[in-house]
Amino acid sequence: MTHTNDRRKFLKAGAAVAAAGFVAGAASAIGQENNPPQDHDHGKPNLNQDVNQSQPARTGAQDEFEGFSRYKPGRGNDPDSDFYCGKLVPGFRAVAEGPVPITIPDLAKLNYQVVNGAKEFHIVAQAVSREFLPGYRMNVYGYNGSMPGPMMEINQGDRIRIIVTNELPEPTNFHMHGFEMPVQYDGAAEMTQNPIGPGKTFKYEFDVHEHGTFFYHSHVAMQEAMGMVGPIVVHPARPFDPPVDRDFLLVFQNFSIKPNQTISDSWKMDWNWHTINGRSGPFTTPCVVKHGERVRVRLINFSPMQHHPVHMHGHTFWITAHEGARAPKSAWIPRNTELVGVAQASEFEFIANNPGDWQFHCHMIHHMMNHMTEQFGPNIRDNENVETYLANLESRPRVEITPIAEGKKPPGFPQKMLSMNMDMDEMMRIWKPREMQGMRASAAMSMHGLMTAMRVLPADLFERVMNSDEQIEKGEVFAEIVKRFGNPADYEPAPKMDMGAMKMKSDRKHNSDQMHD
Repeated sequence: MTHTNDRRKFLKAGAAVAAAGFVAGAASAIGQENNPPQDHDHGKPNLNQDVNQSQPARTGAQDEFEGFSRYKPGRGNDPDSDFYCGKLVPGFRAVAEGPVPITIPDLAKLNYQVVNGAKEFHIVAQAVSREFLPGYRMNVYGYNGSMPGPMMEINQGDRIRIIVTNELPEPTNFHMHGFEMPVQYDGAAEMTQNPIGPGKTFKYEFDVHEHGTFFYHSHVAMQEAMGMVGPIVVHPARPFDPPVDRDFLLVFQNFSIKPNQTISDSWKMDWNWHTINGRSGPFTTPCVVKHGERVRVRLINFSPMQHHPVHMHGHTFWITAHEGARAPKSAWIPRNTELVGVAQASEFEFIANNPGDWQFHCHMIHHMMNHMTEQFGPNIRDNENVETYLANLESRPRVEITPIAEGKKPPGFPQKMLSMNMDMDEMMRIWKPREMQGMRASAAMSMHGLMTAMRVLPADLFERVMNSDEQIEKGEVFAEIVKRFGNPADYEPAPKMDMGAMKMKSDRKHNSDQMHD
């Protein structure tokens, strides 16, 4: 396909074919990865992944470590202590239990089969359709029906075989970023191998000696800007000490998609859509942990050309690794904001000792918004919408000099983005996952673009949120945390969203004995 229009048609048609299923033969080899999680799904651990999935034992765990508490915020007594800011404070798991399964919100894990002594994975490069926000479905490039592609989870010392099939209308290649493999498998465009043509397959096979956080991607620059990436985690042969209780993986990406388009403009130097694991806030699934646990977050920046100063509220974390390797403990750095550069991965570890719902986000202000476009046309006129205008192109929305246009009223945040309205069904999808249960009624309003939440819950509230079918009222869990750990007298419940009228209304009167949002 040599014409732009042909490529555009393929993106939309190819995504529909990908959603319907892979071609015969490839589908049977790939298995469940052709069915990425719908809406919000942390992705359950694959049973054929050989990582220990036993639950941590929480009896007899030490609470205090040289002035640092597992259960309340604090630094500790001595910056030179191994336990300062929770540096080497262990989780509840024993080292002998091995690595905890990776939690990767809104993405699937890739199955494998052991064939002739190697773990064999099947990867299919194809056009896919990805819903960034409810009702905002974009045409992108990805793998196995998903963008980002499914996560490969392997062990140091494994022999792996990756069979890559190209269902794109153009040549591609496959690079495993950070691996030290035989040069013919590097996938660095034409430097090391011929491109994989449309409909063609190439096999990569080698022994893995690395451990850490990596990713696979096309090495065609424009395809990278279209979203072609997938994460890889390699567990160490010798488990790290101290062990963690939770291990999350997040992939940050940017796209330039105009208001009247669903396809990224890979020539652009600016980016207006921002995603975490293929979703924009507030459609991103929060990370939920138990109070007192040791937590690891693996963050991959696959944005085309923008770095991300990633900030977590309410906690101090230690930088324990980058995409190169695990850092010696003497080189760990305590931070609450880490600059993750393009094509880099960072690993954060912290003790979840401060209960609450904490924002976890890129601190670039434009990255905390969605659909960052200049306002023009019908969308900037009050009580007008694009659908009405498109129904009759001969008519034009009325022109009115509004207080905003006259400079008498601020435009609102972010810039009165009238085109980002969601109906009742779309808002219900945002609140659907268990991970959102009990958050403040206004929580979704606080998360846009590269924003998610790190929820630190006492054990009983964690069980209600994550391991029950109870429908918890908005704000109930948050209010209970304030009651136990904060100052209820200074807490003001959030307005409650009227899901029918999509307007804010006052919540029930505050009750000092039992607060609700």
